[in-house]
Amino acid sequence: MFKRSLLLVTMVTLIAAACSSNSTTTSSGSSGTPPGSFPAGSTMEQIQKRGKVIIGTKFDQPLFGEKTLSDQPQGFDVEIAKLVAKAIFGDNIDGKVEFVETPSKVREQSIKDGKVDLIVATYTINDKRKEEVSFAGPYYRADQDLLVKKDNTSITGVDSLAGKKVCSVSGSTSLTNLEKKAPESDRSITFDTYSKCVEALTDGRVEAVTTDDAILLGFVAKNPDLKVVGKKFSEEPYGIGVKKDDKAFRDFINDVVEKAEKDGTWAKLFQEQVGSKTNVPTPTPPALQRY
Repeated sequence: MFKRSLLLVTMVTLIAAACSSNSTTTSSGSSGTPPGSFPAGSTMEQIQKRGKVIIGTKFDQPLFGEKTLSDQPQGFDVEIAKLVAKAIFGDNIDGKVEFVETPSKVREQSIKDGKVDLIVATYTINDKRKEEVSFAGPYYRADQDLLVKKDNTSITGVDSLAGKKVCSVSGSTSLTNLEKKAPESDRSITFDTYSKCVEALTDGRVEAVTTDDAILLGFVAKNPDLKVVGKKFSEEPYGIGVKKDDKAFRDFINDVVEKAEKDGTWAKLFQEQVGSKTNVPTPTPPALQRY
């Protein structure tokens, strides 16, 4: 009897050891991805040694980056940013991510000054910006459109904006596109955030707001008295901004995004953060730019 009991204990011990050797655990004790291992001196190693990654995002854009009552931002951009953090620290990122608000007009400078490690903030990739910073991605493609009050029938697209007061954000590609596509529009009112433009629309100071359709749909989801016109007039590929010519960090982030696209994580996050709230079907991610 004693020998049989000893044999059972030995078998259980061996099975437990085998299970332990075939799984990884985070510092919180739950199964998951362990911290990464990176080349000496790389941005990834520096962030890991610091014990925190600093990420710029928007705090006022529903669906993509909006601060909640818990004082934490949420949205698709925020979730994409967390994937990068997990690739550095492992699945347990509690206390290891600091989100910093980065309005459009300060994004390049925030990267160059080292105030943030990366920016995920509905950040359109274009040649002018690539002169100052580098981009991983794009991880999403939006299209510029117009937001108006639901009963507005006079604004039907960018070609109907002559003399109309249209608001956008200073320093944004949306404002640049508006200047080119509707030069006769009244662009005298601009702000540092789109939420302020929407306030100006609802109280009658402007007749339309223009930016990417995904952002506008977020405001419609919160205010049914508004509508998106539905006449897109530019393509906006969203990238993840990093310091100029930090190729190793850019390649690392591209690998993180590519993996998420292939294993279904990207689609799952989009559905949770955008699709389920707007009825927008999950799109095919744009091709990554590896330069």
